[in-house]
Amino acid sequence: MQFLLAFTVAAPLLGAVAALLPAPPGLKGRSPEQAVLRHGVTVTGVILAAAVALTLGFDHDAPSRFQATTDISWIQALNIRIHLGIDGISLPLLLMTALLFFLCAVYSYFKLPDGPSPKAFVALLLVLESGTLATFAVLDLMLFFLAFEMVLIPMYFLIARWGGAQRQAAAWKFILYTLLGSVVMLLGLLLIGLNSGTFDMVALASDNGRGLTHTTQVLAVLAIGIGLAVKTPMWPLHSWLPDAHTAAPTVGSVLLAGVLLKMGTYGFVRILLPVTPDGMHTFAPYLGAFAAVGIVYGSLACLALTRKGVKGDLKRLIAYSSVGHMGFVLLGIATMTPTGVNGALFANIAHGLITGLLFFLVGALKDRYGSSDLDTLAGATGAALYGRAPRLGALLAFAAVASLGLPGLAGFWGEMLALFGAFDPAEGLSRPAFLTYMAVGAFGTLLTAAYLLIVVRRVCMGDPKAGPELTLADVQRYEFAAWTPLVALTVLAGLWPATLLGLTDPAVQKLLAGGNA
Repeated sequence: MQFLLAFTVAAPLLGAVAALLPAPPGLKGRSPEQAVLRHGVTVTGVILAAAVALTLGFDHDAPSRFQATTDISWIQALNIRIHLGIDGISLPLLLMTALLFFLCAVYSYFKLPDGPSPKAFVALLLVLESGTLATFAVLDLMLFFLAFEMVLIPMYFLIARWGGAQRQAAAWKFILYTLLGSVVMLLGLLLIGLNSGTFDMVALASDNGRGLTHTTQVLAVLAIGIGLAVKTPMWPLHSWLPDAHTAAPTVGSVLLAGVLLKMGTYGFVRILLPVTPDGMHTFAPYLGAFAAVGIVYGSLACLALTRKGVKGDLKRLIAYSSVGHMGFVLLGIATMTPTGVNGALFANIAHGLITGLLFFLVGALKDRYGSSDLDTLAGATGAALYGRAPRLGALLAFAAVASLGLPGLAGFWGEMLALFGAFDPAEGLSRPAFLTYMAVGAFGTLLTAAYLLIVVRRVCMGDPKAGPELTLADVQRYEFAAWTPLVALTVLAGLWPATLLGLTDPAVQKLLAGGNA
């Protein structure tokens, strides 16, 4: 187990180096391009297999205990250690990350985005995977920061070199926003480490903020929270996200929504809740307020994009929907209760699966129509996707109803638990304020249903014989291979939520109790 976790984090880096080397004789296939793309599928497949083995070997009777740990001294002068480990909070995120990267590698093997060398594309994809997996596995504040920053450069180049229109501006906006947030976050991490005498996240969580003054905790939460909120993204620090999603290639959008956004909310749960509980208690009402505004703002922005004649981009619409969905995650965290935090973690996983599927589907529509503009996709009489490509239309409708939180699918449980947490927040938090946030969030679910059903009606319904003749290819085999696991897991998580909650709940109970439960 110890070796498996270290291998899972480090192997993508080795794979990235190997991707830049010439393919060995006999493994080149039909072309060097095919060989390097096959290499990407192989490496991400091996990483996924290692993540599955970690899951099978995980002691599910003790999910609150860190397992598969490695703890080696690295920089003695600063007491920084190479400390790795997983518990019930990080294991689902690690597994989902490995799965999404593998599915993106499979999709790219058959549908490589236009751009420079495939070698660089695969190498950047693998560096990005290593950084995201490390973020969910490291247990040292400085290692967390390094892993957190490690993903920025590969994602910048994936957008800037393989993206669509306005990709350079979107890539610069992404890197500037996240870097500025990270600089502030680093100051907060250093404030905690230097005042407590350790950067070890396990020791800090066990101490539960007792070694830090109230002022130190408040300053740390403010600094670290800004950096995490930019990555989440929290309203009003979200403005980089729609441009990045709109310009990114399909797999870039999938990974940005499915994995990178989770790094921010994971930092709130793993660092701020257990290490600075007093500081979080001070800022929780404000975090809840920003979350509630983000839920409604994201939904209203999406509704505006669905109107006829506004040339609303469907990728941009899904990006704004992420602002709303991540608002539920932040609201659950802000309640500082086991119910709310479990709901936040569940919503994290559900959003990764469902929004990843949505971006895959919108990418497929853009490939077929040549545009992701909603007016173009809908046409004068409706695109009639049900009649022209019934399987593609059915999958788009499925992803839409999953995203709006239909009971029985994964999207329902996280939002419901977050709202339940707001109904009865942690002791000392203003219940009237959180009841207001709950009401606003519930109203946001109605707005979410409205814009997603409008998208389904405009794109999927209509007369296929009306308007210009258009022949659309239905779902291809490689698309089925990339999308079916996301559909299956969305259904499984919706029907058997206890599978995921059984992992997260004991770890959350211990985390909120300062390591004493």
